[in-house]
Amino acid sequence: MPVAALVLYALWFLLAFGVRTVVQLRRTGDSGFKGLGGRPFSLEWTAGVLFTVALVVGVAGPVAALAGLDPVVDAGWVPVAGAVLATVGVVVTLLAQLAMGDSWRIGVDEAETTELVTSSAFEIVRNPIFSAMLLTAVGLTLMVPNGVSLVGLAALVVALELQVRGVEEPYLLTKHGESYADYRRRVGRFVPGVGRS
Repeated sequence: MPVAALVLYALWFLLAFGVRTVVQLRRTGDSGFKGLGGRPFSLEWTAGVLFTVALVVGVAGPVAALAGLDPVVDAGWVPVAGAVLATVGVVVTLLAQLAMGDSWRIGVDEAETTELVTSSAFEIVRNPIFSAMLLTAVGLTLMVPNGVSLVGLAALVVALELQVRGVEEPYLLTKHGESYADYRRRVGRFVPGVGRS
């Protein structure tokens, strides 16, 4: 299953970052990529570093399995369930990115204001792209359930929590005021109904 995990990861990465960036560039003239921001050790910077670590470790987990690192769970159904979850996560990531339209960005540019998207997948959760990425990561971890994969998953969870709570939500509240505050009261953060405020 490590080879299948690497192939699925590569496909997800290519579609979610590469193809989506090209589409955004063609549609808007802007890649949507705002880069690793913030001063060193700020919330924004830390979230970006942890996200990068999670992406690298996402490859390292399957590679470690190919090198002989034993799984922490050795049930035959676990990798199969992981493959299903990861595949669903890849598809949902792409659908959520499409739903975001021209407002899609990687990172935050304080000087920029984009449309607040609250329709489609964003009616279910406020961060459907991140929710789908988490689903993909859980699936990939289950496909290759070793210690390295678990560290990558943990890094991703912490990175997304820091990014959303410490960077994106304050930014959106500043830019969209009561519209975002109302949206935040109605719709859960990553899971429907959970994380409303």
